[in-house]
Amino acid sequence: MSHVGQQLLSGGLSGLATTVCLQPFDLLKTRLQQGDGKTWRPTRPHTSIILDTIRDVVSSGGWRGLWRGTTPSLVRNVPGVALYMTSLTQLRTLMATSPYFASLRRRPQNGDASKNTSSVLPKLTSQGNLIAGATTRVGVGFLLNPFSVLKARFESNIYAYESLTGAFGTIVRQGPSELLRGFLASSLRDAPYAGLFVVFYEGIKHEASYVLPPVTSTQATLIHGFSAASAGAIATMATHPFDVVKTKIQVRTEAQYHGFFTTIATIWKQRGITGYFDGASLRMSRKVLSSAIGWAVYEGVLMLMHTST
Repeated sequence: MSHVGQQLLSGGLSGLATTVCLQPFDLLKTRLQQGDGKTWRPTRPHTSIILDTIRDVVSSGGWRGLWRGTTPSLVRNVPGVALYMTSLTQLRTLMATSPYFASLRRRPQNGDASKNTSSVLPKLTSQGNLIAGATTRVGVGFLLNPFSVLKARFESNIYAYESLTGAFGTIVRQGPSELLRGFLASSLRDAPYAGLFVVFYEGIKHEASYVLPPVTSTQATLIHGFSAASAGAIATMATHPFDVVKTKIQVRTEAQYHGFFTTIATIWKQRGITGYFDGASLRMSRKVLSSAIGWAVYEGVLMLMHTST
């Protein structure tokens, strides 16, 4: 596919939809992950901790407080998702020209095979999807890491930023190391996440077309949403510990959180293995929903543009 403008538009709409709908999940996850393990009370049920966090947010900022950080999230996610999905599609298109990565899989079709398709995206082998997803996600993550730091700190209640520009200026003045804070942990989270996601997304989507042949756009959308939600759940649980490490590095100021390995050691010392799964249920919920909404919107808009031209 060479329609970069269409892909950017579809990706931007995808990022807009998921960010506005699901910002409360991100905010609550950040609040759960930001804490110092010394203050953790292990006897309390996880659901009660989430409910207490919601009450704290609502009591201080009303229900609108659950959407705190939406603006920096949009600044990061709309161009980020657009750039990621477009770059991923373009890279997969390039890789599909190689006999080593091109997929030869075929689905059974009903009627005219040219009209029965659940996707307009390139088809690659599992190895190709893994490489394309991981490479694209890390590259885009590097470019947008400063906005990831800004997003995490706006969602946290540790920082009292009054404006987006003022907060970003504060981070910039602290130097390149602050702009790239947490990038190693983000990469170790994002590379396997994106690679696994694309592999499972394409695999589940392929298999699902046997059960529900995508003869209509509604059926195709259902396949995209179900496949993305399933792939998001699998990839999320496999990579969540790095998300916890990344959040603590980006929002905590104490010396024990100023490095990747020191942060890992601090979490282990204070909480043990459970500390690496703080906010897992919230991130799982967010990723499942965002994957379903985001990829259904992205592929749906592309298919609409594709059929109208």
